Amino acid sequence: MKYLSKLRPDKAAGVDEISPWFLFQVKDCISYSLFLLFCKSLDERVVPTDWKCANISPIYKKGSKNKVDNYRPVSLTSQICKLLEKIIRDSIVHYLEANALILDSQHGFRKGLSCLSNLLTILDLVSSMIDSGNNVDVIFMDFAKAFDKVPHVRLGRKLESHGITGKLHEWIMKWLSGRKQRVYINGFLSLWKSVLSGVPQGSVLGPILFLIYINDIDFNIQNYLLKFADDTKLFGSVTSTGDQLLMQNDLNKLWSWSVDWQMLFNIDKCKVMHFGRKNTLFSYQLEGKYLENVSEEKDLGIIISNDLKVSKQCTQAYAKANKMLGVIKRTNY
Repeated sequence: MKYLSKLRPDKAAGVDEISPWFLFQVKDCISYSLFLLFCKSLDERVVPTDWKCANISPIYKKGSKNKVDNYRPVSLTSQICKLLEKIIRDSIVHYLEANALILDSQHGFRKGLSCLSNLLTILDLVSSMIDSGNNVDVIFMDFAKAFDKVPHVRLGRKLESHGITGKLHEWIMKWLSGRKQRVYINGFLSLWKSVLSGVPQGSVLGPILFLIYINDIDFNIQNYLLKFADDTKLFGSVTSTGDQLLMQNDLNKLWSWSVDWQMLFNIDKCKVMHFGRKNTLFSYQLEGKYLENVSEEKDLGIIISNDLKVSKQCTQAYAKANKMLGVIKRTNY
């Protein structure tokens, strides 16, 4: 009943076409029936087929609109299943946080942490190192379709290593397997396709499963590593050649992890930013390919410059606001 009462009526329905508005209106009548249904599903480790089907709504990110890679495939799934996912998610999160199992480098999908805390942390550390007279290198890492590539068997092993076993482990694996999806655009639907890997974007349970999967990427890294879900930054002080080689060594470890766990980086989208007047601009490489050096990069929606000035971000915000004011003005006429 608590979760039914928190439903947002403006959210989209899934393949079963049962809207959250309808569920909210009849919550007093269906809460106990859903409780029995959820208990049976967990006890018997059975997930109804309708709960594993999704309509995919492609959300544009950035870059060319003609490239499929520049869209985020958001899954619209059953609202009833999402209720159960929320109950399971909250229990898992409480268990992980109570036992400090998720590393502090992860700021995504965690209470008290956010894009803001991630950005404040890196800017504070970088500026402190520069104030101390050190040079700093920051490497912005980019996973290639991270959420869609999570291998289910390996994810199952990660869940077990974090203490998530028994009926819950079996239910999650059943929830991941046998999924189907179709793309929905402007009233048109594609044919159904089977989903062989990944955690559904747009689901409630997917993000926390992804955090568990990449949790150990920090292992044996000597420099700083910051994560917001799949957005990963490696950075540290580079006052000598030894520091630069240590950073390259950490980069090699990240690549080895990505190969071992089938979560490869998109090397073309990994960028390096050098801070400090006396920075020797060391060239880093992944899998024998040199990474692009940049003077500014958009990180979690904010433009970061290698001079740590905010003028570019302010100019962009001003231009966006001015554009919206123009739209409002024309609309009023």
